Amino acid sequence: MNEFERGLVSYIGEDKLEKLKKVKVGIAGAGGLGSNCAFNLVRSGFCKLKIVDFDVVEPSNLNRQFYFLDQLGMPKVLALKENLERINPEVRIETIQQRVEQYNAKNLFDDCDAVVEAFDRVNCKTMMAERFYSSGKFFVCASGLAGWGNSDDIKVRKVHDKFYMVGDSVSEVKEGVPPISPRVNIAAAKQADLILNYFLNKD
Repeated sequence: MNEFERGLVSYIGEDKLEKLKKVKVGIAGAGGLGSNCAFNLVRSGFCKLKIVDFDVVEPSNLNRQFYFLDQLGMPKVLALKENLERINPEVRIETIQQRVEQYNAKNLFDDCDAVVEAFDRVNCKTMMAERFYSSGKFFVCASGLAGWGNSDDIKVRKVHDKFYMVGDSVSEVKEGVPPISPRVNIAAAKQADLILNYFLNKD
């Protein structure tokens, strides 16, 4: 047990930490939602993550995503792995640099206990929801988190026992309503908290 884990155990106890370390979480998309959800999961005690994204770190990402100036041009999955390992060196991060699409979504996350939908585009969000609605995996998605202000409108909606949506379902990214760190981070933290709560309370 390293220093990070000893510090966390003082809050949640060794039994709970061991429980979380057995769970594998898949994250579809390593942008604002995915990168921030990932660091919340790791700080909470999760150790096994599979992160899938095809993109690289760009200057426009740095206002809200868990990356740094010296990582510009790096594949997001590798940069995120590097950053998560700085929180807890014991994490086991599987990285896949490819696009998640309709034909491969289920297979990519077949070995995961929970799946996080963390895409920007509505059609990708819809595709993931359709693929994982009745998959038996714990699934969290997000809709409506652009702009600033009215952060209390970002709610959690339960679809069924293993399917949750986070957001206000209205504030999509568009001209004049950009993705900004506070609301993106709130939604990402809520996604992580749903997963944490589910697996801590799971028999």
